[in-house]
Amino acid sequence: MLFADGLVALNGITLTLPQALALAFGSGVAVAAGGAALYFRQRARSLHQKAALALALTEQDGTARAITGSDGTVLAANAAARQRWPNASPLTYLERLTQTTSPLATDLGTDLGTGLEDGTSLPPETAADSLARLLAAVHSGTTEKVELPVQDDGGAEWLLVETRPAEPAGAPAGRLWTATDISARRIIDDILRQERDDLAEFLYLLPVGVYSADSAGRLRSVNQRFSEWLGYTPKDLTGQPLSALLHDGEVPDIEGAWRGDLNFVDSHGRQFPALVFQTTYDDGGETLTRSVVVREALTPSLSGGEEDHRYRSLFDNAPVGLCVLDPDGVITDCNSTFESLCGKSRADVIDGTLLDLLTEEDRADGQALFDKTLLEQGPAAQREVRFSGNPDNAAMLRFSLLGGDAVVAYLIDTTAQRNLEAQFAQAQKMQAMGQLAGGVAHDFNNLLTAMIGYCDLLLQRHGAGDPSFADIMQVKQNANRAANLVRQLLAFSRKQPLKPRRLTVTDALSELSHLLRRLLGESVRLDLRHGRDVGQVRVDPGQFDQVIINLAVNARDAMPGGGCLTISTRQEQLEAPLERGAEVIPPGPYAVITAIDTGVGIPRENLGRIFEPFFSTKTGTVGAGTGLGLSTVYGIIRQTGGFVFVDSRIGDGTTFTIYLPRLNDMTDATEPVVRAIDDPALSAAPPPADSADLTGGGTILLVEDEDPVRVFAARALRNKGYTVTEARTGEQALDLLAENPAIDLLITDMVMPGIDGATLARTVRADRPGLQVILISGYSEEAARGEIADSTDFHFLPKPFSLTQLAARVKALLAQGGGEAGSNQPEA
Repeated sequence: MLFADGLVALNGITLTLPQALALAFGSGVAVAAGGAALYFRQRARSLHQKAALALALTEQDGTARAITGSDGTVLAANAAARQRWPNASPLTYLERLTQTTSPLATDLGTDLGTGLEDGTSLPPETAADSLARLLAAVHSGTTEKVELPVQDDGGAEWLLVETRPAEPAGAPAGRLWTATDISARRIIDDILRQERDDLAEFLYLLPVGVYSADSAGRLRSVNQRFSEWLGYTPKDLTGQPLSALLHDGEVPDIEGAWRGDLNFVDSHGRQFPALVFQTTYDDGGETLTRSVVVREALTPSLSGGEEDHRYRSLFDNAPVGLCVLDPDGVITDCNSTFESLCGKSRADVIDGTLLDLLTEEDRADGQALFDKTLLEQGPAAQREVRFSGNPDNAAMLRFSLLGGDAVVAYLIDTTAQRNLEAQFAQAQKMQAMGQLAGGVAHDFNNLLTAMIGYCDLLLQRHGAGDPSFADIMQVKQNANRAANLVRQLLAFSRKQPLKPRRLTVTDALSELSHLLRRLLGESVRLDLRHGRDVGQVRVDPGQFDQVIINLAVNARDAMPGGGCLTISTRQEQLEAPLERGAEVIPPGPYAVITAIDTGVGIPRENLGRIFEPFFSTKTGTVGAGTGLGLSTVYGIIRQTGGFVFVDSRIGDGTTFTIYLPRLNDMTDATEPVVRAIDDPALSAAPPPADSADLTGGGTILLVEDEDPVRVFAARALRNKGYTVTEARTGEQALDLLAENPAIDLLITDMVMPGIDGATLARTVRADRPGLQVILISGYSEEAARGEIADSTDFHFLPKPFSLTQLAARVKALLAQGGGEAGSNQPEA
């Protein structure tokens, strides 16, 4: 179909007339008038299929991609783009920023920053320049790509934002927008830049002169020492002819390496002789010299006097590895930094080859670099290598000719950089796994709440003498076992409620020692050693016991033939931050607990995974390990504010070290303790027996988006005599509250679409201060969000809960007569 505006509609796809003609005639195929429609339909169907495939591919892409029309309207966007720019197009954000009078950094955080996470901000000068360039590209119809730094509560983030025309020249001015997270690359770039700066500073301040000149004999760069000898600054000398600094004005030939004596003239006309080592290299097609200047006073002599000592001291104490080789690659000299890198002494490496010191996989690259240097082919290259005698260390290797009869190998230690990259990757992995574990636990708790609840309802109709009673109890008991596993997942993700109090470490371990000896058995001896004045920590006693028990069970399993588990305590005052792997322990007082076993040890390749949930090396026996023991230890210690580390070697046993913040001895023992949200009146009493009278009266509004949980809770409460009104969302709950002022109690889930439970509770309490509120969630941490963490007006019931627990909580609250809720305390 051809429209009046020149557009052609084919099989649901609208094309311009030139595009349609191109489809038909672009390949030179003649199409009869009668067959044109069929041909267009086939081509349109093919285009539609290809477009659908392309859209499916971009939907899974982590890069935000969006296409906007000439008016800025979003025509298409993948999932990442809809998350980054959820409320408007990228162009709308940019135009809004240019019209505001507020500081640019703030506006970016509230407008364009909405797509980058609310609350983010950019440095004003960087944001202004980047936004101006993007807008200019939009208005001129050109392509632009900028890097935007973002700062939020979680730290720094960098985005690569690109805009380009989405149509051919002369077509409507559509735009393609992309946004890519480049934070990791920027971090690595900063590390590499710092390494280069450190090396440049080292060369700049060497006690020998260093300069570089071009083919015309003009100085391109000089170091501080050389400029001081001549009485100038490095800036004064850059660009000056080298001949003007020489007594006879004769510049050495730039072709090839050169070594000889030159007489330099300083700014006062004084001469000083020097020994010059000159090499050449190619810099982007331009030949430059690299020259080292040694004054006569510093030239090493055969007498072994003070001058020779100073020169040797410079060589030995250089912060980079230096190794002198002959043309065959045999080591003739090296400095102490090189010894540290390769893990061997100077006496062991002299007369050996450098390549023999490298790991087998790095020798081919090292040989290629060495050969290229000898042949002076192209600019000097470099490769990262590792040493077979010290594989933990990595170094950047490059060669340079020294006078034609020797080669110098420079090795810059990159171990710290590689460790930082590994730490960054490990931290990201553990964070992602924690989020996954917490999300799984939250969903499981909803399912388990319904399972346990419906079991309770069935048990009301099938008593102990009923044939179905045992089956129902089996289902409930296994659901409770599943709930215990979920609690361990929540411990790893640091989202389970804690009940911390002051705890004396040595007393707690002593009380636990009897249980530990029974767990370890007769073949494993327990040696408990206490330090002096270890002090107190703030920790959940039950969780603390679980940490020690899990470590003891792991140690027992690692010593199948018997052995010894030594648990010791001490206090330690850190005056400076302590770095251990990816963790940094802040300064301060700590109570330190170590658990050392004499078992088989942990393989090196498993050390980085032992705290991952479901990772287990206990494969000898079916069901020997769930893989949640050490992940639980990790989660509890981190949630308590502490740190846990592991050291192990095969055959030498394993050591776990725990750092817990030590309480100040002057702290009042009666000070309030920050605890999970709960009600002391309810948690202080023991849980009611199943036979207790849990019936009551009153009107309850139950808000829960999970249908099985809501239906179970509503039935359970109605069976106890309550009038229950149900709502699936927070918005529906507000409407019901407005229609029915006689509601006595609000029970709401925390995590819901739209208005969440915390917002609903605060809104309702503002209008009806006397209304009792119970917050329920399978995500225990959610209860502590926002102002609720400091409030005493709300009660918390974690999922999964049973019919008895729900009914007991409701009856106890309504028995208070609708008055203000007491202060919240953790629930047993």
